[in-house]
Amino acid sequence: MQGMSRIAAPTALACAVSMAQGMARAQSVETFELNPIVIESLAGDGVTLTDEDLLRLDPVDLQDLFRTEPTITVGSSIPASQKLYVNGIEETNLAVTIDGARQNNKIFHHNATTLIDPELLKAVRIDPGVAPADAGPGALAGSILFETKDAADLLAPGDDFGGYLSGEYSTNGDVFATSVSLFGRAEGFEGLAYFKHAGGNAMQDGDGQTIIGSGTSLLSGIGKLAYQSDEGYRVEISYERVNDDEARPYRANIGQIIGGRPVPLTRPYALDRENIVLSFEDATPEGLWNPLLVVAHSATDLDIVEDEQRSFGSTRSFNGKLANQSILAFGTLDAGLDFYADRAELDYRYLPAPEFNEGGTETARNIGAFAQARLAPLDRLDISFGGRVDYQRFEGIEGSVSRNAGVSGNLSGSYEILDGLTASAGASRVWGGVELAENFLINPAWVYPDGDLRPAVSNNLFAGLHYDFGPLVPALEGAFVKAKLFRTEIDDARDEEYRGGPALYRDVLSQGIELGAGYSWGPGFVRVGYANIETEIDGRPADSDLGQYLTTPVGQVVVLEVNHGFADIGLTIGADAEFYLEYDGTYDPYTGQRANPLPAYQVVNAFAAYTPPQFPNVTLRAEVTNLLDEDYASRATYGQEFDGVVPLDEPGRAFRISATIRF
Repeated sequence: MQGMSRIAAPTALACAVSMAQGMARAQSVETFELNPIVIESLAGDGVTLTDEDLLRLDPVDLQDLFRTEPTITVGSSIPASQKLYVNGIEETNLAVTIDGARQNNKIFHHNATTLIDPELLKAVRIDPGVAPADAGPGALAGSILFETKDAADLLAPGDDFGGYLSGEYSTNGDVFATSVSLFGRAEGFEGLAYFKHAGGNAMQDGDGQTIIGSGTSLLSGIGKLAYQSDEGYRVEISYERVNDDEARPYRANIGQIIGGRPVPLTRPYALDRENIVLSFEDATPEGLWNPLLVVAHSATDLDIVEDEQRSFGSTRSFNGKLANQSILAFGTLDAGLDFYADRAELDYRYLPAPEFNEGGTETARNIGAFAQARLAPLDRLDISFGGRVDYQRFEGIEGSVSRNAGVSGNLSGSYEILDGLTASAGASRVWGGVELAENFLINPAWVYPDGDLRPAVSNNLFAGLHYDFGPLVPALEGAFVKAKLFRTEIDDARDEEYRGGPALYRDVLSQGIELGAGYSWGPGFVRVGYANIETEIDGRPADSDLGQYLTTPVGQVVVLEVNHGFADIGLTIGADAEFYLEYDGTYDPYTGQRANPLPAYQVVNAFAAYTPPQFPNVTLRAEVTNLLDEDYASRATYGQEFDGVVPLDEPGRAFRISATIRF
């Protein structure tokens, strides 16, 4: 949605990302344009991936999407079981939206939280820790905003109709992917249709061993229809869906467990997620009255069918927002209401003995009021502050009701102390309410404590410095360095257990440091990032078992990226690398002893993309992933610290070739 592209992009660290790509620093609360994507600067910190980043990375899954961001970690080599961690905190503790639709995807701890096709995306915005009040309820550790493409994003200048056909082949697993899209506009109307299919065999790891359950079977698509009047009022409806249906490891995010009850190596997993979004807005905002209305339905289903049993989990969210943006002399003020009605349901059938069938449903309804100001009162000062009030009604599987209300607030700012030297800081306290249980843990025998469940509450802090050499050292125009400290505490995070009951809680802590530097020379750039993230659960080092849906051990990582374009011949080349250091601060909560260290690893990727000057509608790309054929599991992959767990390894070296034809 065009209007939803007004993604909040806090100044200090967002500008660091921009400068690494040769963009000028955004002053105050001005806007800058990346093709048709508009990003508004405000005070704070964050990670923004634009269409330029997505084109360069050409991601096939969440790991590819965030592989150059040191504070973002993705576990599992299979998209259907990938989990995203921001500053070490699992994404269900952040407010996640796709085109403005709230995501309620806590369905099975062995599965992905948000399955998404990156080819659909035109921008991603992450506010770690301190998130704005209008990001939505439940932003305990920040917010994640995914935005999909519109027809206007894909049409060439002056064209009213177009399309593209793309094909890709990867040698590891013989994976073929084909996507096709058509889009157009006429007399204020816009339309877009996109479809993708990817299929392939099981992949091999860096040691030449088959990765169990790693076959590819993906279907995704989106359809959009919009109308924009001459006055700028825009209405849009979209339907997006992604489906993964394939044999996966019996526990989809684990290679194997040695010992215990015997289970088959694989079982079928059918994971299906969809979004329906209707929006109305003023796409050319000015003055004090610029309304926005979003009504959305999002759903994720997981169906696991075995010889003697069937497990079906379903989450649903009906949600929306009614807001207004007032454009003031020194910035903007966004205020309004939002709501959700979420549902988590389990239906388990034991075929030989139906008396063992079981299931249950939890529901939560929330209404919130929010206001967020983004101001630049002085030439060198940006400030953002806001708050929200939420009221939640939670109903347990036996009909008990908990009613809770809370207040959240945030404040962040950046100040240019000297030419090129900017300091930023922020803090927030967030009331998160009571989160619905994971579908596959729901137990019809649960007894809720007098209908009262504790709402989660978090406190977030960050402080950073960013230095752009250009103003004082013109010879180093395009060079920057940055540093940031961050901390997130979540109290009373719900951690229900099938046998332990619905009212168990954990206290979670994540804290760390991020460093970065880069240099842009116009057609290219080089940048390096470092992060050291320490995480705890109940005052002890975090582990990947108790930490499911909460946090995971991370430690130290260095990422490196270099890119250069030769515009005269249509060639772009680039490479990136991740270096994870060994992490020995692990802990086994079941023995109370130190667990196995997480091994160090390094991964290198490289690519070349070519658009022949004589055929500007054709793009050819060649890429090698895991160039060194490293045998490893991603740092955020489950179980590496425990004896008896064979973690799910990442694919070994693969050569990818792709071709895209636009018309």
